[in-house]
Amino acid sequence: MSVPYSFIILTYNEEMHLPRLLQSITDLNAPIFILDSGSTDETINIGEKFGATFLQNSFENHPKQWDFALKNFPIQTPWVICLDADQIVTHELKQHLINFREEDYKNIAGIYFNRKNFFKGKWIKHGGYYPFYLLKMFRYGVGYSDTNENMDHRFVAPGNTEIWKDGYLLEENLKENNISFWIDKHNHYSDLVAQEEAARMHSFRAQTENPNFWGSPNERKAWRKQLWWGLPRYVRPALYFTQRMIFQLGILDGRTGVIFHFLQGFWFRLIVDIKIDELIKQQNDTEQTK
Repeated sequence: MSVPYSFIILTYNEEMHLPRLLQSITDLNAPIFILDSGSTDETINIGEKFGATFLQNSFENHPKQWDFALKNFPIQTPWVICLDADQIVTHELKQHLINFREEDYKNIAGIYFNRKNFFKGKWIKHGGYYPFYLLKMFRYGVGYSDTNENMDHRFVAPGNTEIWKDGYLLEENLKENNISFWIDKHNHYSDLVAQEEAARMHSFRAQTENPNFWGSPNERKAWRKQLWWGLPRYVRPALYFTQRMIFQLGILDGRTGVIFHFLQGFWFRLIVDIKIDELIKQQNDTEQTK
């Protein structure tokens, strides 16, 4: 019986990560499609050794790259699983996929996987980072990439969804062991988030998901983002960091975890707020010169 799902992976110079991911899914015997954005290392050779089909597309942001992948690969299966190159499918999650039967999910449009995130070899267990559910598997032609987002990419699957709470994706970007890489990456991300939020302030963008605290993981995240946008800039990074450290027990993640929560929960958010003000000032200066 043919496997009812295909894997789609995004890559750019992922020779460090791609073998881990492909090795974790190779015995599932599912089609593998990789959208690359100009890798110059061994990424292509590694993928081809595992039988992957490649396409190339210039990278603008993750939501648009995923949108291109979903629209341009010759998917023949009723389901797709979209993974990042720095993720690994654990044995427990693989058992879910081995036992997956299309007839058991006739009324389901998408499935959330639970994720364990690592930073510098440390599992970030607290601070709101576990459990953490990501919509990664959905019906092909039903689910889609949310291009209303610049950086915080997610998939949308209209209809009923299910959460697999046991079995995990392990996510660890080994490049981020070099803190300069992490800072450069998130400095770029802060540009995207600031531009997106500035656009939302002028009603140029709307959320795709319905904000609902009691809804799906995506709907709860949309509710939290709506709350975030209503908080005063420069105050909200401090509030968020305090929430993660105290109320969500981030302090229990130890020194490495505290560094992560500070960088991701405070430093990054503060840089975004500064850049939002810069964008507002640029716009005001432009309007005054007209």
